[in-house]
Amino acid sequence: MKLTIIGTGYVGLVSGVCLSDFGHTVVCVDKSESKIAQLNAGEVPIFEPGLDTLMAKNVAAGRLTFTTDLADAVDGADAVFIAVGTPSRRGDGHADLSFVYAAAGEVAAALTGYAVIVTKSTVPVGTNRKVSDIIRETRPDAQYDVASNPEFLREGAAIEDFMRPDRVVVGVEAERARDVMAEVYRPLFLREFPIVFTGLESAEMIKYAANAFLATKISFINEIAALCERVGADVKAVAKGMGLDGRIGSKFLHAGPGYGGSCFPKDTSALARIGQEHAVPQRITEAVIAVNDGVKRRMIDKAMELCGGTVAGCKVAVLGVTFKPNTDDMREAPSLTIVPALIGAGAQVHVVDPQGRREGESLLPGVVWEDDAYSAASGADLLLVLTEWNEFRALDLAHLAQVMRVARMADFRNIYERETALDAGFVAYEGVGR
Repeated sequence: MKLTIIGTGYVGLVSGVCLSDFGHTVVCVDKSESKIAQLNAGEVPIFEPGLDTLMAKNVAAGRLTFTTDLADAVDGADAVFIAVGTPSRRGDGHADLSFVYAAAGEVAAALTGYAVIVTKSTVPVGTNRKVSDIIRETRPDAQYDVASNPEFLREGAAIEDFMRPDRVVVGVEAERARDVMAEVYRPLFLREFPIVFTGLESAEMIKYAANAFLATKISFINEIAALCERVGADVKAVAKGMGLDGRIGSKFLHAGPGYGGSCFPKDTSALARIGQEHAVPQRITEAVIAVNDGVKRRMIDKAMELCGGTVAGCKVAVLGVTFKPNTDDMREAPSLTIVPALIGAGAQVHVVDPQGRREGESLLPGVVWEDDAYSAASGADLLLVLTEWNEFRALDLAHLAQVMRVARMADFRNIYERETALDAGFVAYEGVGR
């Protein structure tokens, strides 16, 4: 099959590379000439483990190409995937669909035969019907169907998620479109991975509902963590005891500085807005958002308290600024709230992150970037763990304590034990919910 991917951001590029590895001929389109030039040079503009190798393999096999020419890419395509950004709109939290609608109009103008127009971007309920209207208005003679095919990729594990998914969700109405989408994902069907065919609105809602539920688990355990600190319980033990219940599960029950990234903040805000527009307020989701904002502020207070109530004049070493490990994504990362607050309170902040500097330099002005944890900690008054990169899990704590001016640790990912830190020479240790 010939497949066209509109947009070479995180979702579009990963999807295009993986679909080409299924054996399809894939053309990825982007308006950014610099990004397409970078991709054609074999350079991957995002950090995702294994993506560069898989991309090079399929480019060499002739199955994967990159272009700015949308008309040529769409010509003869069996399916066209719209995978452009849907950022939160300023002011109301609703998903900005301008890029999706613009892409739909351009695709419509370029159609030369029947194709399924697939929305891969995360979009509110009703968007795919609007996409269909735009195509019909632009090209009344077009032969097409629309489909909703939301992505469920975890940054840092996206290739594994695409190749071995928990499920693939496809919203379609026409039998012909269903047949095309079944052929697109035939390699997964043959390996008996679940493919859920449903209506357009249900597919759109599944994405938001799933992300909101996962965000709920994170905010829930963070509230429990705050209570654990007051009553003397250990949130890690509590989470383990909860997670062993098959009805609950252990995933997303890790207390920390709050959720971030490209999905949870945007999708929870959008779902709350959808509920308001339809007079069905999503009270739990609204509370999840409020709790997450509060968690970040609580982390700032905890860091301040560890330094005697103020960080003015203190050097703070921050380990990790991306929203999670194994990605360079800084979108809505807790560090973007916590680090500026520390700087604003008078701290000198030194940062180390294996992949975060490229985006972080513009997003975190005023910090000093270091090459490793020991350089960042030299002469520091506080060591702050914000992202649980593997590189930070087995540090020489005794050496860190020796090079610090005052050996204090704010371990906001609970990757160390209090006793271990204190035995290594730290004079103070503060985790989350412990």
